[in-house]
Amino acid sequence: MMSDIKILNPETLGKPLGQYSQLTRVKPWELLFIAGQVGADKDGKTPADFDGQCAQVFANIGAALASQGAGFANLIEFTTYLVHSQDIPAFMAYRTREFPKLFAGGAYPPNTLLIVDRLVQEQFLIEVSAVAAL
Repeated sequence: MMSDIKILNPETLGKPLGQYSQLTRVKPWELLFIAGQVGADKDGKTPADFDGQCAQVFANIGAALASQGAGFANLIEFTTYLVHSQDIPAFMAYRTREFPKLFAGGAYPPNTLLIVDRLVQEQFLIEVSAVAAL
């Protein structure tokens, strides 16, 4: 049985600045918390470029979801960490291009974007943690 998930953008809040929504209302059966995923594949290979790391991060999240019989429609929240504020336009462009493929009908979960000094290893440029309702 899947949770009842509603992705919402109330008129009382401003329009989202990117591919995310202001609220998620969930009547969950079970929650899945996905640790921050970085741009390394299961063998530890990391693309040098930001776009390649974005693709790997979301592939990792997809693999984590699939391992529990879930998909991107189950996601209810993201937290994104970028090392360089200069990567914000590239991150927004990636989401604009790829999120319509991952989230049917444009129901994008809320996302908090933070700029940090560095991640666990210097080569990582982005990390994304997520919460899913199963």
